[in-house]
Amino acid sequence: MNNSEIYTELDRELLIQKVQMQMSEKRFRHVLGVEEAAIALAGKYGASIEKASIAALVHDYAKERPDEEFQQTIRKEGFDLELLHWGNEIWHGLVGANLVQRELGIDDEEILQAMRVHTTGAAEMSLLDKIIYVADYIEPGRNFPGVEQARELAIVDLDAAVAYETKHTLAYLVEKEVPIYPKTLETYNKWVAKK
Repeated sequence: MNNSEIYTELDRELLIQKVQMQMSEKRFRHVLGVEEAAIALAGKYGASIEKASIAALVHDYAKERPDEEFQQTIRKEGFDLELLHWGNEIWHGLVGANLVQRELGIDDEEILQAMRVHTTGAAEMSLLDKIIYVADYIEPGRNFPGVEQARELAIVDLDAAVAYETKHTLAYLVEKEVPIYPKTLETYNKWVAKK
């Protein structure tokens, strides 16, 4: 795993150190779990293990930043101002990718895109997007009803795992009666809805 300088100037130890400094111990344990799951999925489905590792390590890089910082970045960096109506759940991936690019010098578009869509999914997803989306859901530290089924699906059919996760995430949001981000609905319509 020493050729990471292709995607980042930082070696793995330094990248881990910089990521760890941005978050609580609990969040960092989650990140390492996502990396473990992402590497396994990348190996299974023939994606770049290096990219899967880096994308997993940075996916929650901005998760614990204050709302004000996100709002400021949205205004300054030319994001759609509609984004201001959402919150950290959406911002930490979408806006967080900008922070990763700026602060960690990671410019690989595939890694950044996987980070952008790791919570909402997307109608069109690359193999790496799907791997990070699913790895975040099934990492070893996760414990909720249905996670075992999601893990089993992920090993045999990544697209089925994307659909399973999307359906269950949407059902959870509907149950909580919270606003649903349009991209999440697009993901549902593409990956779950029977045409």
